[in-house]
Amino acid sequence: MNSLRYSIIYAVIRPEISEQLSVGLIIVDNQGIEVRYSQKKLSLLQGVFSEKESKFISRVINSLQRNKSLNSVDAVNYLTRYSNNLITVSPLQTIEIEASEQSKNWLFRNYVYDSTQKVGKRA
Repeated sequence: MNSLRYSIIYAVIRPEISEQLSVGLIIVDNQGIEVRYSQKKLSLLQGVFSEKESKFISRVINSLQRNKSLNSVDAVNYLTRYSNNLITVSPLQTIEIEASEQSKNWLFRNYVYDSTQKVGKRA
């Protein structure tokens, strides 16, 4: 069975208490490296950070996804060691499941954003 590796991209809200919000996912499999992120969560950061900071976070994550700048596991490992006061990346984790689109979607839904989940109103 193939293994699937992933790393979570976080926006650091309050570093002094390790408060962070998962906004993206780096997925590593036999086919390469893929970056997925939640546009909805990135837009929510505008209410938490200044305009300049939220644009910076969005630009960095968009750049990772668009430019394919992560081309090796070493590059991902570098990001896990590099962090600033706005973005951090978790160390690569490995799970022993088939590296399929379904499993990648499952990872994204569970660790970043589940668009199928409905939020109900309290009476």
